[in-house]
Amino acid sequence: METGEIELEELSGGLDLYRTLESGQTYLWRRTDGEMYGGEPAPDEWYYTVVDGAVVRVRSRNGVLEWESSIDADPLVRRLLRLEDDLEAIVAAAPDDPLLDEAYEAHRGLRLVDDPSFGTLISFICSAQMRVSRIHGMVSTLAREYGEPITFDGETYHALPTPERLATATEDELRELGLGYRAPYVVRTAEMVADGEAHPEEARDLAYEAARESLKRFVGVGDKVADCVLLFSLNFDQAVPLDTWLRTAIEEYYPDCDRGSYDETSRALRERFGGEYAGYTQTYVFHHLRTRE
Repeated sequence: METGEIELEELSGGLDLYRTLESGQTYLWRRTDGEMYGGEPAPDEWYYTVVDGAVVRVRSRNGVLEWESSIDADPLVRRLLRLEDDLEAIVAAAPDDPLLDEAYEAHRGLRLVDDPSFGTLISFICSAQMRVSRIHGMVSTLAREYGEPITFDGETYHALPTPERLATATEDELRELGLGYRAPYVVRTAEMVADGEAHPEEARDLAYEAARESLKRFVGVGDKVADCVLLFSLNFDQAVPLDTWLRTAIEEYYPDCDRGSYDETSRALRERFGGEYAGYTQTYVFHHLRTRE
């Protein structure tokens, strides 16, 4: 077993691991007590994920981010949790706005994640009209039923299924697992990637709005899901997914940003949220409004 530590005081803006991994931006991490998205932090528990066949576990205690893995995972942990982001500069660059100031102050140390793109795509296809805890449960079930089992430190973990494996699932099987009307979307998207017809990574090097259109080729992917994939796995930090919470924010705080269409409203809110790092601001506002209820 490989292990390591990263001093949190070395990170610009620090890291709040609980808020980062349980803020609704990732469904590819799990918690060893099984209480992910249960509403309470648990500093002694490990968060874990599987990337390219390697199990990675992290936890934050006493000012240190600890990690354990089957590989030297320091670079991977830094990438997945975006520890190199200058969070202090990003917060300082946010527009002067009461709601944004409140959200950034309340959730210090929340960072964007950089999850694998296929897993993120499947996760957010499952997200339609679902609470975060239910989405996480769906994705965990897919991993358990179709993902490769991997043994690490005497425990068995399951990776998210590969496109090839998930493409073998039937719609009926996925409906039985609780995916409902999303089942055919997941199967068809997996088939598209497995067959080489399309891959979410193809969007990475495109201009932002072209990248969003590229992702909308996948069945069940509209503007909001595409923006989530861009923001949480492809480093489009300007993406602002317009979900229910952000539309609530527009109605209550930024009615002048409501331009009727998704494209124009999203563009107006991106400008209001500061442009380059508008997606960071969106994530803080989303988490703030959701947890304030």
